Amino acid sequence: MRVLIADDHDLLRDTLVMYLEGQGGIETMAVGTFDEACARIEADAPYDLVLLDYNMPGMQGLDSLRAALAMGAGQRVALISGEASRQIAEDALEAGAAGFVPKSLPAKSLVNAVRFMAMGEQYAPIDFMTAPEDTPANPLAEKLTPRELQVLKGLT
Repeated sequence: MRVLIADDHDLLRDTLVMYLEGQGGIETMAVGTFDEACARIEADAPYDLVLLDYNMPGMQGLDSLRAALAMGAGQRVALISGEASRQIAEDALEAGAAGFVPKSLPAKSLVNAVRFMAMGEQYAPIDFMTAPEDTPANPLAEKLTPRELQVLKGLT
């Protein structure tokens, strides 16, 4: 199985490479920007899975996800993030992402998620997707009704 990891944090990227390759049967390539990921996809396709950090240099949100999905040999692309919200994860899955992987996921679960997505399945951890929404930090937001919060969220 061939996996491309695109993340701008060297420590995380190198750790993921070492851990995945240590599991056997997984060959990895790692880059630090979206542009480098695009170049690798064009040069080395097909990958069984491409993991894109949602907040790395060159990423333009879900537009970059869609662009990566359209490149090369139609490889599967998933988002990995330590900051993205559940709504972003849901939107990514709707856009055709192979999955959404929070950086808080345990290492053993990550290996299983990578294998699962590479086999053609869609992955998102249940606990992340069903966690309650964060409470608003602004004290004025506490005075809004649930419907008003929903409308406000729709404006952003």
